[in-house]
Amino acid sequence: MKDRLYQILDQCIEKGSERDLDAIAHILEGFQKKIDIGYTQYIDGLFHMERKIDKEKMIFEITVPLNDVWNNSLAIVHGGFTATLLDTAMGTAANVILPEGYGAVTNQLNIHYIAPGTGDSLHCKAEIIHHGSKTVVVSGEAYRSDGKKIAYATGTFFIIQK
Repeated sequence: MKDRLYQILDQCIEKGSERDLDAIAHILEGFQKKIDIGYTQYIDGLFHMERKIDKEKMIFEITVPLNDVWNNSLAIVHGGFTATLLDTAMGTAANVILPEGYGAVTNQLNIHYIAPGTGDSLHCKAEIIHHGSKTVVVSGEAYRSDGKKIAYATGTFFIIQK
């Protein structure tokens, strides 16, 4: 496996533009962060997530730096990346409030895109709206680094036994 990785990296370094190399470095630094910090999910490291949890207020926040890796052909953050961040923030909020042995999985996700995702980072905030016996309903908002809201979302999460 290591030989294969060295071969791929060598080819990318040899043939890649500066933009390509920046994207590769961003991804590899994320994986290094996953290993060093001990994140349980690869997505946490890959996205360079910084997390903040307020269990009393039932609010969960994540902030991620932006990189060309996450941009669409218009050079703005791809809507799917924004959706993934919101789903992650809202799903984590739902999971944090559940008792040991239970987890929450996305049942429904509704997103309203408001403005383009640009700048240095995105910040997502998720808040529990309803905690029932079978579902959790969560709202989420995504903001760019200048404070402008770029998306609003709601999600329903099934509660399942692990």
